[in-house]
Amino acid sequence: MPRNVPIERSRNIGIIAHIDAGKTTTTERILYFTGVSHRLGDVDDGTAIMDWMIQERERGITITSAATTCSWQDHRINIIDTPGHVDFTMEVERSLRVLDGAVIVFCGVSGVEPQSETVWRQAERFQIPAIAFINKMDRQGADFSRTVSMIRDRLGIRPAPLQLPLGSADEFEGIIDLIEMRAVRFDPGSEDRRIEIGPVPEQLQQAAELARQELIETAVECDDELMAAYLDGVPIPSGRLRQALRLGTIARKIMPVFCGSAFRNMGIQPLLDAVVALLPSPADLPPVSGSWSGQPDARQATDSESLSALAFKVMNDPHVGQLTFLRVYAGSLQSGDRVLNPRSGKRERIGRLLRMHANKREEIDAIYAGDIAAAIGLKAVITGDTLCAEERPILLESIRRPVPVVSVAVAPQSRADTDKLGASLAKMAQEDPSFTVVTDPETNEVIISGMGELHLDIVMDRLLREFRVPISAGPPQVAYRETLTAPAELNYRHSKQTGGRGQFAQVMLRIEPAPDGGVMFESRITGGAVPREYIPAVERGVRRALDEGALARFPIVDVHVTLLDGAFHEVDSSDLAFETAGFYAVREMARGARPVLLEPIMALDIIVPDGFVGDVIKDLGSRRGRIKGMETRTGSSVIAALLPLGESFGYTTVLRSITQGRAVYSMQFSHYEQLSPALAEPVVRARSQANRSHE
Repeated sequence: MPRNVPIERSRNIGIIAHIDAGKTTTTERILYFTGVSHRLGDVDDGTAIMDWMIQERERGITITSAATTCSWQDHRINIIDTPGHVDFTMEVERSLRVLDGAVIVFCGVSGVEPQSETVWRQAERFQIPAIAFINKMDRQGADFSRTVSMIRDRLGIRPAPLQLPLGSADEFEGIIDLIEMRAVRFDPGSEDRRIEIGPVPEQLQQAAELARQELIETAVECDDELMAAYLDGVPIPSGRLRQALRLGTIARKIMPVFCGSAFRNMGIQPLLDAVVALLPSPADLPPVSGSWSGQPDARQATDSESLSALAFKVMNDPHVGQLTFLRVYAGSLQSGDRVLNPRSGKRERIGRLLRMHANKREEIDAIYAGDIAAAIGLKAVITGDTLCAEERPILLESIRRPVPVVSVAVAPQSRADTDKLGASLAKMAQEDPSFTVVTDPETNEVIISGMGELHLDIVMDRLLREFRVPISAGPPQVAYRETLTAPAELNYRHSKQTGGRGQFAQVMLRIEPAPDGGVMFESRITGGAVPREYIPAVERGVRRALDEGALARFPIVDVHVTLLDGAFHEVDSSDLAFETAGFYAVREMARGARPVLLEPIMALDIIVPDGFVGDVIKDLGSRRGRIKGMETRTGSSVIAALLPLGESFGYTTVLRSITQGRAVYSMQFSHYEQLSPALAEPVVRARSQANRSHE
């Protein structure tokens, strides 16, 4: 069955931004102007199509990424609207992994905010071209030039404004199109698609000409042929200028900049024109790379290639079961096809294929190279799995999972709900790889962990409303880590006789600090002192001991463990014996290697109105916060600080109290840092007491 839209006319884009920059409102207006929706959805009154979860509508924030499809100028645009809150960074991570381009929305008043920088760094890691939309130009204090400068300074990419704002604040009425040198006015009072095109106002003519000249100079640097014509004095037609800007955008040399007011329906049509004209199709990008049997491999973005697709999201639907969101990089996929999951080695059958529109869906027969859709019927697929053709396997790079930093102990309010709680938490952990569930072996408590207080609040709210499981929850707990500050070496013998076949294993291990090195295991065995088949068992024992910690049962990180020597017995040695030896050797060594506690440190950016700055700084000092810098804005200051996670619980309420509700902040994980012995001692003591009380 042939595709109905050529791959060259497909665009896979994400809408990404700092929280409250107007990202979801921009997406809602795109859906309206492309005819997908026939009414204007609004975040504030809970009618946004893309924010379909009840928690999203109540809180006015995006929690889960939502996918939809629309058409503009005979192009199909697959859009993923992503969360802006840092607690849901996993949603951004897995969305960016499968996108070809992005629209980054900036608030014209606040400019480039911390989470904007974070998502841009994520986009950079995946080499995603982007265009910028400076939103809220109708707000008092909006500053287009300042935001453009911040893009250059903070994101480290060359901005290329293709527009200038026409008016500002209450008098903002449209944009100046620098390519066509015309004024484009919008009617914010109407919900139709009318725009008025006219000449550039005389008082702005000179500024527009200077800006256009700068745009031309930026464009010709992206196109050698155009540069030669420009140096020869040949006039550059607007179509040729766009081609050069497209080359620069796809090569990530520049970031084209547009502006408007999404809430007032201003600037959306030119933004859509830019998505089609400047962002890449799947065919414009290099082949997707992967490997098989240790050898690198790649797939071209064509329908005739062997199937290569990535499962980037799993969602449990009460009506149809598991929905698996797929990005097809090569080949095609039809309902009923059988596919291979190279991670598990299992073969599965595609039941049905769906094109998603937020939480609504449209059944389709097939998907092709470059498409994003959802599949029903894949039972053992998890986020990050590759799906490919059996006859030509390939394993694509998976999706990175962030480490949770906040934990809470939860329990059902009635024993009858124990099994239901376990099943519900397992479903949510399957959907969200940044959410984990473990049962503490010492206390038998169920511990849920996530990226922040809000993340876990949403989980607990879903347990009650969606899964009908009332729970009791303890206070949030910091996800500490442990590390070692001195090397240690041990020759450990595990020998046990029980009347039949015994257990024997001897290992000589060395453990040493490896700052920022994660956990590394290395074998230097020579001469078969430990047979090769037993070395993985030693590593399993080592890692199990590191997971259980040495001070307070928090995982040990940033260490290097080396297997130096050992011995075995022809009859009594086994995988179990060597795993046990590795476990007890590391446990004993770690206790003597000067273990210390590490605490998570969060990066804060606080926007504080003038008059409250001193109070906020004083409060941060009382919480062991450290000021990194301060930026002055009209009527307010932006404080950049580092704050231990354990001191951040309840900070929202305190900040509102000391600033009369006028300050706002964003917070994200920065790094782990050693906790002082005086503060570590009560943590270790409390942890030990809790473990003893459950023995």
